Parts: sequence; structure tokens; C-alpha cells
Amino acid sequence: MGIDIDITTPEGWQAALAALRWQMELGVDEFIGDQPVNAYDLPVQKAAAVEAAVPAVAPKARVAAPYVPQISAAERAAQAGDAAVAEARALAAGAGSLEALREALAGYEHCELKKGARNLVFADGRAGARVLVLGEAPGRDEDLEGRPFVGAAGQLLDRMFAAIGLGRESPDLERAIYITNVMPWRPPANRDPLPEEVAMMRPFVERHIELAAPEVIVLMGNTPCSALLGAKGILRLRGTWTEALGRPVMPMTHPAYLLRNPAAKREAWADLLEIQARLRAGAR
Repeated sequence: MGIDIDITTPEGWQAALAALRWQMELGVDEFIGDQPVNAYDLPVQKAAAVEAAVPAVAPKARVAAPYVPQISAAERAAQAGDAAVAEARALAAGAGSLEALREALAGYEHCELKKGARNLVFADGRAGARVLVLGEAPGRDEDLEGRPFVGAAGQLLDRMFAAIGLGRESPDLERAIYITNVMPWRPPANRDPLPEEVAMMRPFVERHIELAAPEVIVLMGNTPCSALLGAKGILRLRGTWTEALGRPVMPMTHPAYLLRNPAAKREAWADLLEIQARLRAGAR
């Protein structure tokens, strides 16, 4: 005979709990229902029998959870990249001088290259020079010294422009050059800058050129061509005048390439003569 306990009251609930504990101490490990259960029934049949023995209970109304759109890792990265470029545009636009632009770059935290670099490599030469040379990124020597084109490739670059009467140290702006890079920080192991890194730096590069106000821009290598022209393939692009940011542009092979391929110096010399002729005729 069972004992009727009203579990809707605190006293009844405590009594039911005490009865359950007492049965467990006696070794009870199975409960007997009001209806017999055939242990040999198939699972579906057992489920049907149990359902028949249990009174039907109206299901509770389910409240739909609010829809939360799922964002993929690629979409999150794209959103972060857009935000980084937007901040770069704002910082660059707010720089009223080259010194202010340098400070804006120094405070920009979205480019991971900054964390592994020793120095911010901003520029060298004479601001206001007729020719602006835009390189790719600092190497080891540039990272250590904090100036662009100071290693072996930089020494070759100086000799190349000296051959047409131009130099970064010239006190005469008519014969001076101004040098900067797309990337102000050295990529690890001198790897090529990634497209997203170039996209972050483009607003700074455009503002840099605007503030330096050159008559002619020389793009040294693929990365500058990608940044300003949206194109790669320097061996195809070199030697042909084009335009970017309202200024004449001459793509050239990077001096580092010329060190590895001395035979290409003949073509580089032809490009330098084109620059010289353009300056003599008036770049604009």
C-alpha cells in the first residue's frame, strides 16, 4: 500500500524526500509504475506503452529566440580591415604637415608590422623636391637606421639618380629627390607586404604625396604600383609613363632587382633618361 504525500506543501516535499532516502538505504534501485512494463518489448513499443500510461500534458508554448546573424571569420576580418582603413583615412586627412603625418603614423595601431619593427621609416631627402621616389618597404638596414634606402639597394639608387644630376642630399630643390615607402615598417623576413597591409597604408601614402607636392613620382617595384595604380607586373609596367593622384608616374624596377639582375640596368638607365627629359620639359 502506498502512502499519499502532498508534495505541493513544504512539509509534504520534505516527507517525500525522506521516504526516497529511506528506500535508497534499503537497496531499492527500481520504481514500479501503475502499469506493468514488458521488458521484452521493442523500444518503440515500450515508448508507446509508457506514453499510454502517462496522462497527456499540454505542451508549453515555445518562445522563439531572437535571431542573431552569424558572421564568418572572413567577414569579421573584412569588417576589421574596413575599420582600420577608415581610421587611416581620418588620421591622414587630419595631418596638416609632414611632421603631423609622421606622428599620425606613429600612433596608428592596426598594422601588425609595427609590433615587430625597430623603427618607423618615414622619409628621407628634401621635401618639396621635384621627384618623389616611392619604394616598397624597409629592409634590415632601413629598420635599424630609420631611413629608407640606406642598404646596398639604397646606395645603388643614389648612384642611379646621381647619374642624371639628382640626389637626396642636394640643397637645390631643383636637383633634389624625396624618398619614402608604401610601408613604414619592415615586414618579417623582408616578405612582400600583404594586400590588407597595403590598403591600410594607402591613405597615408596619398596624403604623404600631397604634402610633399612632387612634380614626378617614381614607383620602385610592384608594391608601389599596386598601391597607386592597382596593378602589378613591374617588368611589364616599367618604362611607360602613366598617371596617379594627378601627377605623372614612372614605374621602375627596384634597385634590389638590379643587384640580382645586372643586365636589367640598361633598361633602368633608359627609364632614368625618360625622367630627366620629363623634368627638363616641365613635368606638368
